[in-house]
Order: sequence, then C-alpha cells, then structure tokens
Amino acid sequence: MKFNKAIMPLIAGILLSGAPILGNADVAQRYEASCAACHDTGALNAPKTGDTAVWAKLKAEKGMPALVQSVRNGGKQMPAGGLCNDCKSSADYAALIEFMSK
Repeated sequence: MKFNKAIMPLIAGILLSGAPILGNADVAQRYEASCAACHDTGALNAPKTGDTAVWAKLKAEKGMPALVQSVRNGGKQMPAGGLCNDCKSSADYAALIEFMSK
C-alpha cells in the first residue's frame, strides 16, 4: 500500500507534464536519422551531443520552449524542423534535445 501512495504522484506527474513517453531506442533512432549528421561532429556550430556543459547553458539561458521553437523555425545553418521528418510535436523535439544533452 505504501508503494502505491509513493509511486502514484510520480506517475501522475509524468503523465500530466506532457513529457514524451518514448523509449530510448525510439529517440536514439530518430536522433541517428535526423540530428547525428551535425550534432555528432559539431558541424556548422551545432552543439555536440553529450556536451553536457554546453547543453546545460543553452537550456538555462533560453529554456526548453525556446530551444524547441528554434528547431521548428530553423536557424542560420539549420533548416526549419532540423532534419527530422518524423517529429510531429514539440514533445518530439524536446525528447531529441534531452537525448543530445545527456
């Protein structure tokens, strides 16, 4: 009974947060198909995947909504939507940003 009382708020929080509930494999596949070309190497000044300091700074300075919007709109070197043909929602882009930032 104590387990249910402790875990239920956590589960409800995740469900109500709108956080993407994609398996790591799905996000990893989407990353490889769309983001890896630039973010693995840092091409065109793309923040490198796994560079936690750079990603933490970006998330702190801009916030996730602004980062997602910048992917949607594109940038100086990045096309609108990045290269992700599978991303349908802001949650999809946020999942990729979280994946790259770890």
